[in-house]
Amino acid sequence: MTEIRLWNTATKRKDPLPAPPHRVGMYVCGPTVYDRAHLGNARPAIVFDVLARLLRHVYGAENVTYVRNITDVDDKINAEAQRRKAAGAPGTLEELIAERAEETIRWYHDDMAALGVLPPDHEPRATGYIAQMIAMIEGLIARGHAYEAEGHVLFRVSSYTEYGALSGRSVDDMIAGARVEVAPYKEDPMDFVLWKPSDADLPGWDSPWGRGRPGWHIECSAMAQELLGDSFDIHGGGIDLQFPHHENEIAQSRCMGHPFAKIWMHNEMLQVEGKKMSKSLGNFFTVRDLLEQGVPGEVIRFVMLSTHYRKPMDWTRRKAHDANVAIGKMAGALGKLGEEALCNLAGGEPFASVVDALSDDLNTHLAIAALFAEERPKGGGAKAMQEWLSAVYASQLLLGFDLRSHALAIAAARQHDGILSIVQHAEHPELMYLAARLTELRADAKVSKDFSLVDGLKQALNEAGVSIQMSKTEVRLEPGPDFDPAKLEALK
Repeated sequence: MTEIRLWNTATKRKDPLPAPPHRVGMYVCGPTVYDRAHLGNARPAIVFDVLARLLRHVYGAENVTYVRNITDVDDKINAEAQRRKAAGAPGTLEELIAERAEETIRWYHDDMAALGVLPPDHEPRATGYIAQMIAMIEGLIARGHAYEAEGHVLFRVSSYTEYGALSGRSVDDMIAGARVEVAPYKEDPMDFVLWKPSDADLPGWDSPWGRGRPGWHIECSAMAQELLGDSFDIHGGGIDLQFPHHENEIAQSRCMGHPFAKIWMHNEMLQVEGKKMSKSLGNFFTVRDLLEQGVPGEVIRFVMLSTHYRKPMDWTRRKAHDANVAIGKMAGALGKLGEEALCNLAGGEPFASVVDALSDDLNTHLAIAALFAEERPKGGGAKAMQEWLSAVYASQLLLGFDLRSHALAIAAARQHDGILSIVQHAEHPELMYLAARLTELRADAKVSKDFSLVDGLKQALNEAGVSIQMSKTEVRLEPGPDFDPAKLEALK
């Protein structure tokens, strides 16, 4: 029986999940919807998508509840709406806030889908749980853990003696190392806002403390409790949320008598070419930026999963290039079946080596290595090969790579001698994948009538010195006289 062990930030050890049968609850902090998701935002979405897939495989989908929230009431969203209004956008500020939130949620869903991220079981929006937040705040006040001051309600940090246990820091250290709002209505600088007043222009709800809106931290506590109960198995998010967000969630939830999450998981931060991603360094980009440059979502996902989630991840052009080649090999393995067999291919049981690697604190790097290490059967004929490829496909799906369409494109390409001879003689096998990718994009574009991704990839290939010939039945790629394979690394 598979045992899943996960590193628990709270206990500083790998803790096991209960053995099946068991109903697993997982809450992950999702996006604040004021702008496009940048590459760093994609990491927790991908990491916990793999974990959700593993949980569903081990416990059964019906026994897993995965909740990933949306923060749609926030000062950053308000500021963006105010900027739009100042620029002359029509509508009230409240309408502009709602419009911005809806637009950004749609962007997020599209971008995450492109990365192979499945929807969670529940995706609560903060604005849909205001009543639960007010009720929790009232309960904290009644228990002496919160107080009202000048239209605000604040959590009294001194009332929770275990504050700081998650991050392993004392309150004094946190005051010294954190930027906390010093306000005259606070009893203590570390006290944090549960409710704050709203003026006539900003979103607000009636409450016992006047018209206002919730603080960020109370949102997740209320939504997690409502959807998962007083106690659940896993709470996840980026390491940047460990303090103060998750520390505050624990304090306010446990002061309400809720045991809350048992295992706390945090993915590490992301860098670009060895440096912190920032606009000032010119290395800041969104998921959509990469997709529009022609970098496939599968490549972004592969790069993310090639580093263990608890280690800092460095996005580099070299890694994108290597991931591109690896994805081509993964799709190529399935493509050997041919079009008819591929259409009928069903995922069987994933390889035990892949499941075991993921069950050991979600070791995606080891899982990928294990998948590539699985050897094809040397005997047994077509049936053995079919079973093996079924396990390959199931293992790929467990990691979040559904490469059937890629494999079909490769299988179709292999029917054309021109494409096959190019790859055999070019000494650049990644051109096989790129030819298949261009074939697939063109097929999609014929349906959607949007050829922007096709044009983007063609431009990138031209700049790399690749000669492109496209007819109704085939795509031909071959190195031209100015061919520069280094330029294929990031598909630029």
